[in-house]
Formats: sequence, C-alpha cells, structure tokens
Amino acid sequence: MTTSQQADPLIGRLVDGRYRVRARIARGGMATVYVATDLRLERRVALKVMHGHLSDDAVFQSRFIQEARAAARLADPHVVNVFDQGQDDGIAYLVMEYLPGITLRELLREQKRLSVAQTISIMDATLSGLAAAHRAGIVHRDVKPENILLAEDGRIKIGDFGLARATTANTATGQMLLGTIAYLAPELVTRGQADARSDIYALGIMLYEMLVGDQPYKGEQPMQIAYRHATDTVPRPSVKNPQVPEQLDELVLWATEKVPDDRPLDAAQMLERLREIEREIGVTPAPARATTGVIPMDAVDSGDLTKVMPAGPVPTAGVVTNVDTDNATRLRRRVSRRRARGAWLAIIVVLLAALAGGAGWWFGSGPGSLVGVPDVSGMTFEQAQAALAEQTLVATQGAGEHSRDVAAGLAIRTDPVAGARVDKDAEVAVVLSLGPQPHQLDPLAGLSEDAARQLLSSIDVAVGESATEFADAGAGTVLFALLQPAAGGDAVDISGGGTVLEGDTVVLTVSLGGVPDVTGMSVGNATSTLQGVQLQVSDTLAEEYSDDFAEGDVIGIRGQPEGRNWRPGDVVTLVVSLGPQPIPVPDVSGLTIREALIELDDAGFRGNVAIPDTIGLWDIYRVRGTAPEPGEDHIPGTVVEITDFGL
Repeated sequence: MTTSQQADPLIGRLVDGRYRVRARIARGGMATVYVATDLRLERRVALKVMHGHLSDDAVFQSRFIQEARAAARLADPHVVNVFDQGQDDGIAYLVMEYLPGITLRELLREQKRLSVAQTISIMDATLSGLAAAHRAGIVHRDVKPENILLAEDGRIKIGDFGLARATTANTATGQMLLGTIAYLAPELVTRGQADARSDIYALGIMLYEMLVGDQPYKGEQPMQIAYRHATDTVPRPSVKNPQVPEQLDELVLWATEKVPDDRPLDAAQMLERLREIEREIGVTPAPARATTGVIPMDAVDSGDLTKVMPAGPVPTAGVVTNVDTDNATRLRRRVSRRRARGAWLAIIVVLLAALAGGAGWWFGSGPGSLVGVPDVSGMTFEQAQAALAEQTLVATQGAGEHSRDVAAGLAIRTDPVAGARVDKDAEVAVVLSLGPQPHQLDPLAGLSEDAARQLLSSIDVAVGESATEFADAGAGTVLFALLQPAAGGDAVDISGGGTVLEGDTVVLTVSLGGVPDVTGMSVGNATSTLQGVQLQVSDTLAEEYSDDFAEGDVIGIRGQPEGRNWRPGDVVTLVVSLGPQPIPVPDVSGLTIREALIELDDAGFRGNVAIPDTIGLWDIYRVRGTAPEPGEDHIPGTVVEITDFGL
C-alpha cells in the first residue's frame, strides 16, 4: 500500500455499518472510488465517495443521487450496475459493481491506435449499453474513453452517469456543461442543448480516436477545440489510417454530422448500422469470457481473436485456393490467351488508323481549333482585356461580386472559367470584385456578449478579445463596440449600429456589473473585496469626518479616471471615516443652569449638573465654569459637566 493510501482516512473504515473500505482505486474531480467489501452479501464492490468539500453543495449532491438513479434504471450487461446509495456521517456514497481491469483511455495510451476488430468489439458493447440508456429516456452527456471500462474477464461496460439527464430536460447551461470538451457536440457548444444525438456525436469522436490514435481536433485552449467542433467537419479516419474500411469511415462521418437531425436518431440506430458493417467486412465482436488476467485486447492483433469468434462469415480477400487442374482445362486457357493477343493486335491497328484520320479533324475544325481562356484573376479590367486579346478573345465586363480575398476593381474569375477551351474571337465575361460584402448592423450596445459575437460571426466579421469595465448594466452586457476596418484607417464607434464589411474586426467592451459596494466595511475587508474583482487598492488612504460611519470604517472609493468607467487593474483610493468632526464647547458662563443645559444640547453636547432641579434651583443658580472648558474641541455627544455655579 502506498503512502498516500495509508494516509487516506477512509481506508479500513466501515461505511454505513456494511461496507469495509479496502483500498483506493481512483480519484476524480467530484469523487474518489475505493474497492470495498459488502459484509452483508460477502462480495467486493466499488465504493464511490463524494469529496468532502462538495458534500454540503446541493447541486453536487443532486448530481450524485441522479447518477445512482439513472444507472439503477438500466438493466443491460454493458452498463455498470449501481447497487446502493446513501450517506453516513457526512459521507455521500454510491455502491457499484466492481470491475477489475482498465479503461479505454488506458488502452489507447498503451496501444495508441486500435485495430479494426478491437474497435468494433468495444463500439458494439458501448452502443449496446448506451442504447439501453436511450430507450429508458436517459442521455449520458459524458461519453468518453475514461468512462468505458474494459474488465479483466473481457466484459465491456459504460459507466459514470453523473451528468445524465432525462431526454426531456435537454438544456445544458452553466454547471451542466461539464463533459470533456474534446467530445462535446456542436449544439452543446453553440446552444447548450443536448439529447441522445449528442451522445452519438461523442461516440463518433471516440470511434475516430480508436481508429486513428488521436482526436480530430486539438488546440492550446479549450475554446479553440470547442470552436472547431462547432465549425469544422471531422475528417475520414482513413486519411490517417489507410487500413480503416470505407464503411467505418462513413459511420464516423454520419455520427459526427454538425446538424443533430443528420446523425443517427439514437444508439440503437447506430448499433444496427455497426452490425451491418460487421457482416459486410466479416468481423465479429469478441464475446466476454469468464477468465482472469489482463484484458485480452492484444489478442485481436495476434490472431487469437478467431479462437473465440462464433461461426460466421470469414473474409476471403487475398486467399488462394489450391485446386487440381486437368490437361483439358490448361489447354482451354492457352487458346484463350492466344485469342486475346490476336484481338489486341486488331484493336491497335484500328486505333492507329483512327488517330491518323482524327488528327486532321482535331486541328482543322475540332477541339484543336479552340483556344484556352487565360487566368486573369487579380488583374484590372484593362489588364484582363489585354491578356484575353492575346488569345484572340473579346473581354466583356460581367456583373460584379463581393469578395473578401480580392480587392475592389480586380478580376475574381471569368465566365467561361480559366482553362476552358472556346472558339476564337468568343466573348469572355470578366467578373470584377466589388470588395467585401457590406452589412448594416442594429445597435450592439445592450446585447449580451454571446449574442453580439454570434451576430458578428454570422456575417463574417471577426470579434477581437473583449475589454471589460464595471458599469450599472448587468454583467455580460455590451457597453461599446469599436470597429477596426480591415482596409486600415481609424477605428469607428458602432455601439449604436452602423455599416461593417466582411473581414472587419470589432472589439467589444463588456460590463462586469457594478463595482462592489464596500461602504461600512473595514479597510481590510474592503481591500480584499476590491482585489477580488482585480481592482488595485492604493496604500494611501483618504480620511474624512463622518456622522454616519464609525471611525475606521470605509465611506467609499475615489480615483476613477475622468470620462470612463472603472476597469480591472485601475487603482482605487479608499475613503476612511474619522468619525464625527469635533466642535468647540460653547461658553455658558453667566447663564442659569437651565439656560446653560439648553445651549449645550443645542450645540450638540450633553449637558450635566450635579444638583437636582428642585425648588427652582436651575433657574436661580448661574454657571461659573464647565468641564471641558469653553472653546475646547470635542466630538458631538460629549458630556459637558457644569462644575461651578452660584447666585
């Protein structure tokens, strides 16, 4: 046992009075999987335990319970069974079937590329299990090699239904988009919606990876990969692996169509086509075997697979059958070869005669009298006219077309196209570029960033990296839009709408929401809050007197650049309260005690005297002295004692 396993507090623990944890198998982002013993039924099980820091999260608990319910609804030999689910002393757990073996991801790391027979065996089992899920109205949402389990006894099962949803709950925004980006269907990237056909797309990517040894799309950033899923077409696996049959090429392309309606309806339909392919190419999936040891996938390449295949079609390509041949047969073959040679000689003589007679026609009135249309792309009309005249052709100006690649006024192509052969003196239309296609935009300010990007991309306008500002508008709302013309020149503000050309670039300024309100906070808390949204806090504090905020509390912030909103990285200055501003104690000498108390209260102080107000003493005695003394500065509310009084 490794040091990390010895340090795991769950190892050796009895969970829920039933499951004795033996060892850790794997650890993921949401849970850790252990091998445990079910003491009640005396069998080994896999115990999936949610990480402690997620146990109090209602969303993750819901996903955890959802996985148990989704998998428990399925009864298929190719789906990992879930036996139990519960909680014990703050631990949320699932009890699942224990399958010693490896994952498809580990097999791919070891072998890189799988053989056609291996691939078909794994896909047949995976589609069978997923078909059961789709029949039950469940979408897996996280199909990938890490979730395909290859047991030591040859069984192949699909597991980890932690992201599964009913097919009617097809929205997948926010935290629900947790599937691995390399297998996300285009509709999940662009619209955040998924159904059974999204699982089919992931299977198509996985099938490509098994046949080729690599994923079709790669990028340094996840968004680059997601963008290619939404815009590119998955190439044929045979481009990188010529041994892939055409039928599997077509199956990959069908499963990875960009439009969900163009893919198989569900796993059952894709499985039906796969089994037709198995019969066509003569490959039968290897059945599960009740043996122990390492998963026998390498047996496929070594030829051992044929030992466990049931009787069925056997490929005959390239097989030579030895047959006894009698003398009569050999004689017939010799005569046939001699006749063939004689026929070929006759054909050659006829062809030579035809060529001699046709040469005159070719160069007289046939194609030899025609001239080829030259390529004039990129030329002005005058240059194109001269080039065509050299070939005895007449240039005419055709209808213009918009083009991002050819500057306005230059030739895009000709009609007929370059290379076509036409009669001498024929007219050839030169199609000139009108420059990039213009588009009139409605106001962008006020749209969400996603909506603005989608709108601009749909008209072939590039969108640069967005700038961000704090503003009263909701987070993600476009505040400004600045157009940078592809042809050069000054940037133009198109926040309120305007004309753009295809190929131009627009940079959006997007709201981060308002600056966090730090009034009433301590300096430390206010600093942490502002730094949390990437605002820098000056070491120098501004101080002000305040009747509303206690001394040391933050009143607000200063330092906003004139004419614009706060932006991440700006430096703010905290304004800190000094408490109420001190005021001078008024001089009440010579006033009666009652008059003095009233004047002190009116000035904001609390007057006090040691004698009670009996028999009219406060109206008889006059003040001779106070503490604090008159003229001293003190904060409002300070008690001023009348210390000396008399007649």
